[in-house]
Amino acid sequence: MTSIQIQSKLPQVGTTIFTVMSALATEHKAVNLGQGFPDFPMSAGLTALVTEAMNKGFNQYSPMPGWMPLREAIAEKIAFLYHTTVNPDTDITITPGGTYAIYTALTTVLQPGDEVIVFEPGYDSYIPNIVVNGATPVRIDLQFPEYRIDWAEVRRKITSKTRVIMLNSPHNPTGAVLREEDMQQLRDLVQNTNIIIVSDEVYEHIIFDNIKHQSILRYPDLVGRSFVCFSFGKVYHCTGWKLGYCVAPAAFTREFRKVHQFNCFSCHTPSQVALAAFLRNKESYLSLASFLQKKRDYFLTLMKDTRFTMLDSKGSYFICAQYDRISDESDKDFAIRITKEFGVAVIPVSAFYQDATDNKVVRFCFGKKEETLALAAERLARI
Repeated sequence: MTSIQIQSKLPQVGTTIFTVMSALATEHKAVNLGQGFPDFPMSAGLTALVTEAMNKGFNQYSPMPGWMPLREAIAEKIAFLYHTTVNPDTDITITPGGTYAIYTALTTVLQPGDEVIVFEPGYDSYIPNIVVNGATPVRIDLQFPEYRIDWAEVRRKITSKTRVIMLNSPHNPTGAVLREEDMQQLRDLVQNTNIIIVSDEVYEHIIFDNIKHQSILRYPDLVGRSFVCFSFGKVYHCTGWKLGYCVAPAAFTREFRKVHQFNCFSCHTPSQVALAAFLRNKESYLSLASFLQKKRDYFLTLMKDTRFTMLDSKGSYFICAQYDRISDESDKDFAIRITKEFGVAVIPVSAFYQDATDNKVVRFCFGKKEETLALAAERLARI
């Protein structure tokens, strides 16, 4: 037993709600609509390409910035989707997942005393990433229940210390998406400032109802001040691969790689070799929106037989619901109870707020097999 004490850099952080709810789901044999991962198989063609890469000897370190053919394929994809030219050599870095890319971007730019505009509810890694780098999160609530950005409030919160604005669209946990008018507000806001944007776009291809994804990469004036972070795991149903990438201007990328090289250095080579080939199949990512929109719509149909009030989801594979017609419990207590008593695990949305704002809303992941969704809805209808 050591007597040595460590002063925590994250004293407010404990076990995440995702760990808690997944453990409860396992213990009670619940249908897990909490954590965001698919329960259906990924492409057999992609796994075959990984096997082929390993059999061909691609099993040693890849270059620190990533396998060049993969970076070239990403640059081609960006040109195709967003009509923006990025240099695969100087502007793209392959990372072990999107969360890592976000952390590295923030670590690259933040100094003690900096402020970061961050919207809540928000992905749970953002604020710990900010705090561990000695900066201050400036939290702004998205407008409930549409979860839209109040740009007037953003303007009021900007100070001389504002270093970064964090964006996430399509949005986890709510499924909200940024619109063209949001992007214009952002462009006006940051013009003639030194504010940097860190944009989490891991769900870029999971956007519904014929809405166009408003990537930072569509706007040259924003590209020049941004780190844009992506995830292959979300696109190809392989969250366990932990592979993503960051797109940033060459000057930003040089500094990003200084941090990256001493933390990860190199990502899984056979997967990069496989993705370089598979990424050229445009249909593999262009079909993702319709594939998951059908699941969203199917789940919404099933949920009509419950007493939940479903909120809108325009992207990601998450949808939120109010349960105020069922219970006045806190969302955390409600989530735990229905996992234990009814066998469906969900995530309380208060977990995505630092002050645990409770609007009596829970999050479902509908990126599951139809039979999984049907079983969950059948159980939820009993509540």
